[in-house]
Amino acid sequence: MTRHLVLFDLDGTLVDSADIILAAQAKAFAAVSLPMPGRARALSIVGLSLREAFEVLAGVDGPIDGLIEAYKAAFFELRHAEQVPERLFEGAAGLLDHLATKEHLVLGVATGKSRRGVEALSSRYGWHGRFETVQTADDAPSKPHPAMVHQAAAETRIAPARILMVGDSSYDMMMARSAGARAIGVGWGFQPREALREAGAELIVEDFDELRVLIEALEA
Repeated sequence: MTRHLVLFDLDGTLVDSADIILAAQAKAFAAVSLPMPGRARALSIVGLSLREAFEVLAGVDGPIDGLIEAYKAAFFELRHAEQVPERLFEGAAGLLDHLATKEHLVLGVATGKSRRGVEALSSRYGWHGRFETVQTADDAPSKPHPAMVHQAAAETRIAPARILMVGDSSYDMMMARSAGARAIGVGWGFQPREALREAGAELIVEDFDELRVLIEALEA
């Protein structure tokens, strides 16, 4: 039986986290007395690791360390106070449950979140044991570097050509393409479809049903 690995991005792909990301960014920029970027620009960096994200938003000469620490503290506070929702997109849980029943499919995560952030989501949504490989910002260079895909391939012993990277950002698409994996964009995330196409998306799905059909077409 030929196994395939489906790697999921989290923020903007499985998790509707725009509000909590923006709220944490607002607190971080306020902490260093800088104006908060506009919504589109603020969300355009989702998928990058924090340092790379704030270098884009504040410039490489900006107070990056201060922004990172303030953002981490704010995000932790908001999550545990449950003041701002960090919920799954409708249809995400059902898709994961369905795919988990397919013996020829291996599920994984490749995210710009920290491992602590992934653990928090796993505890909330019962994901422990669901993903055979979890690649985070703590484990590899920031997307679009291909290391996350290469490490996932090594852990699962599945060649990049049999890996499907599902994400909502240009960084996901570029990472997948540079690693030799298939790049599948989702149309409900934080970046416009054109950005995904320009970054090399093989195709862009519009809902989780379409994504399920695509994944199920992978031969066992």
